[in-house]
Amino acid sequence: MSLVIVGSVALDTIETPHGKVEDALGGSAVYASLAASYFGPTYIVGVVGKDYPARGVELLEAHKVNLDGLETKPGKTFRWSGAYRQWSQADTLSTDLNVFADFSPQLPPSCRSCRSLLLANIHPQLQLQVLNQIESYKWAACDTMNYWISLCPELLSEVIRKVDIVFINEDEIRQYTGLDSIFAAGRHLLEMGVKAVVIKRGEYGSVTIFPDDLFFAPAYPVERIQDPTGAGDSFAGGFMSYLATQDELNKYVIRKAVRFGTVLAAKNVSAFSVDGLVNLEFSELQQKVHQLRNWA
Repeated sequence: MSLVIVGSVALDTIETPHGKVEDALGGSAVYASLAASYFGPTYIVGVVGKDYPARGVELLEAHKVNLDGLETKPGKTFRWSGAYRQWSQADTLSTDLNVFADFSPQLPPSCRSCRSLLLANIHPQLQLQVLNQIESYKWAACDTMNYWISLCPELLSEVIRKVDIVFINEDEIRQYTGLDSIFAAGRHLLEMGVKAVVIKRGEYGSVTIFPDDLFFAPAYPVERIQDPTGAGDSFAGGFMSYLATQDELNKYVIRKAVRFGTVLAAKNVSAFSVDGLVNLEFSELQQKVHQLRNWA
């Protein structure tokens, strides 16, 4: 019933029209792990520097995230700074990889077998390194970004051929496939062997493409967005953790996984950093998923 998440652990400085935070908890693995923690055992694999604040470790532990795979190395933690002029995209102001520059994921024994595996947005070479170490899993998924599509499309293709689910946004899937239609682009990825393609569309929700089905899911309405950082990671974490509780991959299971991911992404953007994902009531998540189902 477990989920293993491999990705970045960061300290972010974020500015939006509603405020600014400095050295806030961030990173794809942290957002995904907190979202995933509401469904079952979650294991994080990443690296931090000696300066990583105790509050970050304590928060993950409070959510019962297993930290066997979280390395602490001499040096500073990965830092990212960005500003949102429009909600759909951040302008990166600075990126300091620090200890993350030499990150080489080594799975401890507790992370080598799982129900779900989420390869968050990191270099495809590192994603392949994880796939070569994992001993058993039922479902595997990857996330990516335009930078990797431009830098190493062949490595990304190798990853895609080895996973069951791909999380990708509209611009990225068009860039990767060279196709204007996201539906044709999704079919292209299915032909590469994946079982489902989840295309993220921001405020317009998502489209999930299966071999024999399409599922259009609206975004859960948020009246006041505070910080969009980590929305896609929260979506993927909730999706894959719910999937870890299921025995088969069918359209009904995936639709519910999408709804849970959608609700968690909405909770995430309603506050800065990871604050929107902290100490949620599972009954509230279920209620919002029920609302989504009635609206769709």
